[in-house]
Amino acid sequence: MSLAVGSADRIKAMRKPWVYKRKNIKGWWTGWYEGSRRKAKAFPTKALAEHFRYIKYTQLNSDVFTSVVDFDWNQMIEDYRRSKQAEGLTEVSLYEIQLTLRHFKRAVGVNSSKEITQQSLEAFVLRRGEEVVKSTLNKDIANLHAFLAWAAKNRFVVSGLEIKKVKVAQNPVVALSPKQVRNLLLASEGHPTIRLRVLLAVTTGLRRGDIETIRIGDIHFDRNAIATRNRKAGKAMPERAVPEQVMTELSNYVATLPDGQERLFTDRFTSKKWNRVRETFGMPDLKFHDLRKTFASLLAQ
Repeated sequence: MSLAVGSADRIKAMRKPWVYKRKNIKGWWTGWYEGSRRKAKAFPTKALAEHFRYIKYTQLNSDVFTSVVDFDWNQMIEDYRRSKQAEGLTEVSLYEIQLTLRHFKRAVGVNSSKEITQQSLEAFVLRRGEEVVKSTLNKDIANLHAFLAWAAKNRFVVSGLEIKKVKVAQNPVVALSPKQVRNLLLASEGHPTIRLRVLLAVTTGLRRGDIETIRIGDIHFDRNAIATRNRKAGKAMPERAVPEQVMTELSNYVATLPDGQERLFTDRFTSKKWNRVRETFGMPDLKFHDLRKTFASLLAQ
């Protein structure tokens, strides 16, 4: 009898948000009480207002609900994408997150939030690990880790789920000597834009992706510097000093570009050209990223 009364008391104490429409105003609202204050949030459609009402209902009654909300996988992914978009993530980052979540669904076959368990996470790591190298797997794991934190906060999954990165053997650092840098530049003379990219990498330490985004307006010839931005994060970075000799080569190259050209490079970096250069150089396994490590090594010297 006491149990029944206790349950009834809890049901009466539960706070219930509601959906409503305002006269002569477009959109729908979800209303609720927090303490003695009435609050409301506007939405463009009734479906979104109902969805928010459902989420707010579980949040307001977290002391009553002890289990997670069983939520549709596709709807949950869309909500997560919108939340990350509101945080200012770039389209590149959003795409990488979406790709990870697609791989997760394909690997373990989830259709709702309740199917995200410790076992399904471990199964994903094992199956995905058979398809990709460990460094790529760790990127997926990092994306899933952030997603789980968001899902737990919204009570879509139980708290305490863990997914840890796998250990990756450290590759030996490849850094070219000054003589090797000169030989690499000689080997790339048949590909002027590759040569210029190499020069920028070893003298500024920029990543290849960031080099590709350089615009002519970013080059400050008066003070031998380049204003750069992080391609992935979409944020501006501090100016990079450029040696005077390299700036002279940049100036000569820019003078050959057609009027109205905005980007520094009119062509794309292709593996075909890069393979030819590094084979001529005599290091077919040389990665362009090794030039960034070379910059750090030369700077230390």
